[in-house]
Amino acid sequence: MNELNLLSNYLLLGSLLFVIGMVGFIVRRNMIVMFLCAEMMLQGVALSFAAWSRFHHDWGGQVMVIFMIAVAACEAGIALALILMLFHRSDSLDIVVWQDLRESILPPYVDRQIPEEMDEDRVWPTLTPAGIEPDVDIGEQTHRPRI
Repeated sequence: MNELNLLSNYLLLGSLLFVIGMVGFIVRRNMIVMFLCAEMMLQGVALSFAAWSRFHHDWGGQVMVIFMIAVAACEAGIALALILMLFHRSDSLDIVVWQDLRESILPPYVDRQIPEEMDEDRVWPTLTPAGIEPDVDIGEQTHRPRI
């Protein structure tokens, strides 16, 4: 396999890791899952750095990946300690619960959701009651329901 195809495969895998991590970070509300998705995004970038480094026959990208892994390990320790401390305080890993952690001069955050439809506004379809045949036109004859 030539170097250009190898580079494109590595970059495709790195971008796929980054996109999956980004979608997971945006969609999920669990703090640990968000943290893991951020790490997945970081690993996608690290894979791209290593691929470009190999393509250009330079050690710069691989050295950068080593520094990124070291920083990610430090970040993991600090984030885990923060998550544990906040979990003990609020007994939840949901991000919305933690929105009350703000300065005392700021007003509390109110999560506004889409108002639900009123039951009176809904029109439900009706079915023919069981045991009653509906009207069926067969030529000129009209078949009446039997009760």
